[in-house]
Amino acid sequence: MGKLDALWMPYTGNREFKRAPRLIARAEGVNYFTPEGRPILDGISGLWCVSGGHARKPIIEAMERQMRTLDFASSFQFGHESGFELAERIAALAPGPLNRVFFTNSGSESCDTALKIALAYWRARGEGHRSVFVGRERGFHGVGFGGLSVGGMTANRRAFPSMFSRVDHLRHTYLPEHHAFARGQPQEGAYLADELEERILPLHDPSNVAAVIVEPVSGSTGVLVPPVGYLERLREICDRHGILLIFDEVITGFGRTGAMFGAERFGVVPDMICFAKCVTNGAAPMGGVIVSDQVYETCMVGPEHAAELMHGYTYSAHPLSCAAAIANLDLIAGEGLVERVRELAPYFEERVHSLKGEPGVISIRNIGLAAAVELAPEPGRPGLRGHRALLRCFELGLLTRAPGDALLLAPPFISERSDIDRAVDMLGRAIRDVAGGADDEA
Repeated sequence: MGKLDALWMPYTGNREFKRAPRLIARAEGVNYFTPEGRPILDGISGLWCVSGGHARKPIIEAMERQMRTLDFASSFQFGHESGFELAERIAALAPGPLNRVFFTNSGSESCDTALKIALAYWRARGEGHRSVFVGRERGFHGVGFGGLSVGGMTANRRAFPSMFSRVDHLRHTYLPEHHAFARGQPQEGAYLADELEERILPLHDPSNVAAVIVEPVSGSTGVLVPPVGYLERLREICDRHGILLIFDEVITGFGRTGAMFGAERFGVVPDMICFAKCVTNGAAPMGGVIVSDQVYETCMVGPEHAAELMHGYTYSAHPLSCAAAIANLDLIAGEGLVERVRELAPYFEERVHSLKGEPGVISIRNIGLAAAVELAPEPGRPGLRGHRALLRCFELGLLTRAPGDALLLAPPFISERSDIDRAVDMLGRAIRDVAGGADDEA
């Protein structure tokens, strides 16, 4: 192994990591393997994206065929068959009138693209003054300046304070007094959506608001599940005032909640859906925005030879990514992976909630195959207990994530009950081990 100095790693304490690297050499099924061959159970589906398990042969073979046929083709003024095929496949899976797809390369790009589409929509309608966006506290919409602006994760906003000014935020949906150990959707909290109509819209005036953007389930901030009726109420308020509603489904898209999209799972159809991650099973970068017919048709103005939306990426609808995504959609359908999530979810819920009562556990939240086990922060050192537990999990043979002091589990959809048992057992042991050494210095 060469030197580690040249790579500046994302969302990583680089100095600590390079003193004691945690290296992955290969992956297969639900496991990673270290260079020494030690198996590491993938408890977070890579990074929420490898839903069908690693090294899936149909996806590999599709990508190999694509590379031998067409390695790259621009989507600027030209096109290739697989891009149109994939867009049609995704539109057919999306709910309601969401029938148009704009491709990006990541979730961050998808969110920034959705914001741009919203602005383009209102300008095409002659209402270009509608430029206020409403996000939500503890929301994560990627790392572009648009996504950071509407996002509500404190660390990201602290690091990059120069953001869009015409943005406001709803209160987050987590009520610890009611939701600490809720299973699935909590019953209390639909009224939190009323803040949009009672505070935010009167402040900015509805005629100035372009869109509201929320995650159906806030994954990166610790699996915050929407209260029953909350998303429905947001939709009603947006409809009443003619405001676009955008769902960021980068994490919930393609099966994580037990439905193809969170919009389907919660019975609320937005005007746009942002997606990425699971669309290619993590095999190639890809994202996109699924747009309603109304939004798309409204934007189709001006001379027919001119671009209606001055936006796009060199690798939009990249042939390799399209091949991976098409093969993955076949795999999801052929193996019934969304149905499998629904089958596994009750067992996953029971096992994860068995960690209630472990030392320092103050909340457990779950839906589908996603859960967070939140630990009490060490006084004056938020995030340290969670980070220590993450490191201990890796030592024990489990890959997890730890935003702050919440430990996340989001296993691949092909997982067996025995894999869930192993993941929960290792997570529980790590929590106990960290509690025993809580007073040690970092």
